Parts: sequence; C-alpha cells; structure tokens
Amino acid sequence: MRAIMTVTGKDNKGIIAKVSTFLAEKGANVEEVSQTILGDCFAMIMLVDMSDAREELSSVAKQCEELGNRIGMSIRLQHEAIFNAMHNV
Repeated sequence: MRAIMTVTGKDNKGIIAKVSTFLAEKGANVEEVSQTILGDCFAMIMLVDMSDAREELSSVAKQCEELGNRIGMSIRLQHEAIFNAMHNV
C-alpha cells in the first residue's frame, strides 16, 4: 500500500533527514521525493511504500502530525487513493 506525505513550513536544517529517519523507523520506504524551497518556505511531497510498515497507516499518520508539531512543520500522511481522489475533479 502506498501513501502520500506532504511536508510544509518554514525552511530549516534537517527536515528531510528527520522525516526520512522517522519513516525508516516505521518500516516505510520512500519511493519518490519532490521538494522545493520558495524564499524561506519549504514544501515536499513523498510517495511512500507502507507495505512493510510495522504500524497501521492511521497510527503513523497521527505520529507524523506530532513530528510536524515538534519540528515546526505541517506533516500529513494519507493513503494514495484518498490523496488522488481529493485532487481529481
């Protein structure tokens, strides 16, 4: 099962390292990454394979939000099908 992670907020050092380490600790694998910095704003989208994750997606998603709060970012993780449905009109 694949999920989409979005990370947005004020740019600072170590964002990619913290997020990718978090995912690796959960048993998830980052398949694709797109990130950009606009001025001092950071934006990243990751396609994440959750097939070998050690926890349910809903649990990891909640922990992503908590991680975001700790590092001053907005982090959302959702099932790929839900993400696609929300962005197709």
